This record gives sequence, C-alpha cells and structure tokens, in this order.
Amino acid sequence: MAPNEDPNEEEKEELKEEESIEEKTVKKAIDEPPEESSEDTSEKSREELDTEKELDRLRFKYRGFTLEELKKMNADEFIRILPARARRSLKRGLPPRQKKLLGRLRRAYRAKKRGKDLITRTHVRDMIIFPEMVGLSIDVYNGREYITVDIKPEMIGHYLGEFSLTRRNVQHGSPGIGATRSSKYVPLK
Repeated sequence: MAPNEDPNEEEKEELKEEESIEEKTVKKAIDEPPEESSEDTSEKSREELDTEKELDRLRFKYRGFTLEELKKMNADEFIRILPARARRSLKRGLPPRQKKLLGRLRRAYRAKKRGKDLITRTHVRDMIIFPEMVGLSIDVYNGREYITVDIKPEMIGHYLGEFSLTRRNVQHGSPGIGATRSSKYVPLK
C-alpha cells in the first residue's frame, strides 16, 4: 500500500468493479432469453403430471373402473363388482317387470342417440341402476306421484327407489285457536 493512498479508496474501487459486473449480468439477462435448465423442465413436467393426476382423480370411477369400461362389460363382469345385496339379487335373475323396464330404457337410450328425449315412467323401485342407464331420465313412482330422476354415474349400483323418496319432513304450522287452553284467550285482531 502506498503511503499517500487511503484504504477506503481501495474498497471504493472494488465496490465499483462489483457494481459494473452486476450491471453487465443484469443487462445480459434482459437482452438474452433465459435458458431453460433441466430443473425448470422437470418442474414443468411435474406440474403437467400433477394436473393429469388431478384430472384422473376427478374422473368418475366405480370401484376402479371408468364409465366407458363399465359400459363395455358384460352383465356377469358387472355383477361381480357390485355390493353383496345387489349382486345377490341379480344372480337370481331379473323378474319380468324389471326385464320389461330394461327393454323400455334401452329403447329410450336409442331414441336419445337420435336426438329425442324420452322419459320413462315406472313403478319398479327395486331396479338396480346399470351403467347403460346413465344419462336417461326416469319418472319413478313414490306412492303418490312420479318423481323425475336423472341418472348420473354416481348412482350406479343403487336402486331407483332410493332417489324417489316416499316420505316428507313434517313441517307444522302455528297452532290454531282452541288448540291449547291458553290460545282460547288470544284476542282477534
């Protein structure tokens, strides 16, 4: 170090050099497009895989099978993946009224493909919902009226009667005059 040089001047020069290097790298980064590193591409592919996993997770599946796979199955294969109660009733065979309803539903499905929207009315509440019924509208009798049920994939394996409730919640109004001892003395307005 020279006797007349100040030690602070050396530090200032070093700082100027560092600043000029930083400015050059900033200008270079602005002028040139960033190069994709292998880490960036792997992150993008992970994000794509995550969205694919999310989409796959959100797709409808019944016991591990998609709706398309269920529609391609024959009756025996489908019966094997049903819960015990439904499996037992289908192993015995369909009663004539359920066979008749199934035939009418197949006709309605063909009509829907042609653009017509048929609604099938039925009293058969113990019919198990098959994958081929998805997308149809069925009026199911509840003992008093027909309730329209739009068959969705989540309903597969359930009974039609589960979606046409036979009872309602009772909602009582206010009591009338004379219903209780104290209500007799309510002045009329």
